[in-house]
Amino acid sequence: MLQSKFKSYDELPLFLNARTVAQVLGISQAGAYELLHQEGFPVLKIGSRLVVPKEKFLSWIESRTGGNTL
Repeated sequence: MLQSKFKSYDELPLFLNARTVAQVLGISQAGAYELLHQEGFPVLKIGSRLVVPKEKFLSWIESRTGGNTL
């Protein structure tokens, strides 16, 4: 598993790209792109860019972990 460079959620940017999602979750960038294209994942398309609002990402994590975030 890849190690995240972020030590807390406060360090995350307001909008996450695929690389940042991959770093936070400890997955490959290809895995992050698959996630960004999944139904129900909180992605925002701006032109050809896919970004994830930080707060929506944290809510998505909480909904899948029963609210047990760091």
